[in-house]
Amino acid sequence: MAADLIHVGFDNYLTLDRVLAVASPGSAPMKRMIQRGKEQNRTIDLTSGRRTKAVVVMDDDWVSLIAITPETFSRRASSLRAAGRGDGASER
Repeated sequence: MAADLIHVGFDNYLTLDRVLAVASPGSAPMKRMIQRGKEQNRTIDLTSGRRTKAVVVMDDDWVSLIAITPETFSRRASSLRAAGRGDGASER
């Protein structure tokens, strides 16, 4: 079974099947989640030094910081699913 990878910028990819939520980083709950993730060493910074535009919450309590907007992430995920590759049953 091949994992569906979504490009999040700067040659970084996330496994789409493990994503629970994508949110903007500006709200207080998201800031707390980022801080807690950093304290527990469960944060992955995929921004390559750029501004964090979205926070991706993974199914195993990891938090990924990315430099693309939640809208861009959503469009990329939708296009993967529309191509028939986002159902987890793709063959490669």
